[in-house]
Amino acid sequence: MRAVTIHEFGSTDVLRVEEVPTPEPRADEVLIRVHTASVNPVDYKIRSGQYPPVRREQLPVVLGRDVSGTVERCGSAATNFQPGEAVYALLDHQHGGYAEFVIVKQRDLVHKPLQTNFVEAAAVPLAAITAWQGLFDQGHLQSGQHVLIHGGAGGVGHFAIQCAKARGARVSTTVLKHDLEFARELGADQPIDTAGRFENVVREVDLVFDLIGGQTQERSWAVLKQGGTMVSTLSQPSESQALAHSAQGRHYMAQPNAEELQEIGVLLDTGKLRPHIAAVFRLEDAAVAQRQLETQHNRGKIVLHVAE
Repeated sequence: MRAVTIHEFGSTDVLRVEEVPTPEPRADEVLIRVHTASVNPVDYKIRSGQYPPVRREQLPVVLGRDVSGTVERCGSAATNFQPGEAVYALLDHQHGGYAEFVIVKQRDLVHKPLQTNFVEAAAVPLAAITAWQGLFDQGHLQSGQHVLIHGGAGGVGHFAIQCAKARGARVSTTVLKHDLEFARELGADQPIDTAGRFENVVREVDLVFDLIGGQTQERSWAVLKQGGTMVSTLSQPSESQALAHSAQGRHYMAQPNAEELQEIGVLLDTGKLRPHIAAVFRLEDAAVAQRQLETQHNRGKIVLHVAE
C-alpha cells in the first residue's frame, strides 16, 4: 500500500510517499480502507521531532491520527463490523492514517454518521474528541455555565464552540478579526477580536479552555471565577495561580474513546455540529498540507484525500 512515512525528523522534506506492507488485523482489530485522513498539529510535531512520545529509534513511522473509510477485513474477534461498512476513528499511536489502509482496534472504531461524508468525517475524530474531553471530561462544563475558548476558529476550537453550545453553555471565544463572523455562525455568544484585550470584556467565567498557551493562558486567570477551571491542550496551568483562585488547572492529551465519538456522531447527524473544511489535498501532497497547517491561519480542518 502507499503511505506517507518519515525515516528521520525534520522539515516537510522528510515526508516520503512509499510502498509499505499492508497490515494484517489481529483478532480484535479491523483493517480499514482509508478514504480520507485528517491533518493535525501533532503530525508536524512528530515530523519535526517535537513530540516526545515518538522517539528517533521508533522511526520509520506513518503519520496521521484520524481517518474515515470502509471496513476491508475484520479479525476473528472483531464481530461488531462487517466489510464495506463506513466508519471513522481516532487512531492509537501505533498506527498512522496517511495510508491506503490502517489497523484500528475494534474498541476505537465507530460507524460513520449518516449525514456526514467521508471528507467531513475524517476531520472530526481527533479535533472533536479533544474539544469534548477538554470541555466535559476535564472542564466538567454544564448547561448554563460560561466558557471562554481561546482559538475558536481553529480545528479544535471550532468544534469546541459547537459542543459547548449543544450542551447549553454560554460561549465567549477569542479569534482574529476576520473570523468574528465565522465564530458567530458557529454559535458563539461573544466573539472577541484578539487585537484587543479579552480581560476588558469577559468576567467570571466558569471554564477557560486554552488552545493558545503562553501569555494568553496567563492573562486568563483574571477572568476566571473563584473555584473555576482552566484546561489547556498545550501546557500545565500555573499551580500557584490555581491555588490563588481556588481553581483547578489541567493539561491533557486526547485519547481514543468510541463512546464519546458516537455521541459526537449524534450531534453531526442532528445538525448541531458541523466540521468546517479549510482545504483538501491528495495523499501525495501531504507535505503541502502540513506546510499550510504549520505556517498559515486556517479555519477548521485540513484533510487528505486518499481514495474514493
